[in-house]
Amino acid sequence: MLSPLRAAAAILIAMLAAGCTTAPGRTQPDDRWEGFNRGVYKFNDTVDRAALKPVAKGYRKITPHFLRVGIGNFLGNLEYPATVVNQFLQGKPKMGLRDTGRFLLNSTLGIAGLFDVATAVGLEANDEDLGQTLAVWGVGSGPFVNLPLFGPSTLRDAPTRIVDFFFDPITYIDPPWEAVWGERVLDVVHSRAELLPLDGTLQRTYDPYAFIRDSWVQQREFAIFDGNPPPEQLENFDDSDTPAEDAAPKDDAATDEAPEEPKPQQ
Repeated sequence: MLSPLRAAAAILIAMLAAGCTTAPGRTQPDDRWEGFNRGVYKFNDTVDRAALKPVAKGYRKITPHFLRVGIGNFLGNLEYPATVVNQFLQGKPKMGLRDTGRFLLNSTLGIAGLFDVATAVGLEANDEDLGQTLAVWGVGSGPFVNLPLFGPSTLRDAPTRIVDFFFDPITYIDPPWEAVWGERVLDVVHSRAELLPLDGTLQRTYDPYAFIRDSWVQQREFAIFDGNPPPEQLENFDDSDTPAEDAAPKDDAATDEAPEEPKPQQ
């Protein structure tokens, strides 16, 4: 684990690097590997139907709502150190300090994050990860990629999952391996249980794979730009490609033949 001095130096260097970036990298719906991605989607869907979805249904059935809320708060609090670090890496020191206060408040008064007391005092939750940080630094998303068991991602975001893993506080308190993997499994099952109400909508779509891909890309853009993504810019648009008849309305006075002047009556 990095010493506090080295960690502070790394954050400072990253903040300076972030300040040199003029435009965040966009998340593009570039599905050049669609054949592979659809194959992975079918594999993930098979695993979900056979194992994960039934377990999530059982978890939701036997776990009271108030307890699921507490578990969600606890799991979200474990992910918050990554949010704090990435706020600083994105050059947002004010938000980083606010999120540090939120994490400390929920970890103490909130009993390890089981209760979200920070929101009640005005410290709203945020969600940042290394993939978003790379985007803020100007790194483009690259092609869309569907990961086995993990689902939608991009060439930019997929490797960052490994780095974000090491921000988990449980990694550094040396617990038994059963506790570490128990937390991982609980996180997966809880997250899947929270998505169960959306299954009906997904089943009614014409192409579930495309629906998930496009929804994920839009959500990613929303997160990277803190809820205010700029509109897409039109590229490679050439006015000469517009058909002549659609380019502008015709001027009847200029194109039609002039009417004959009436002959004087005798």
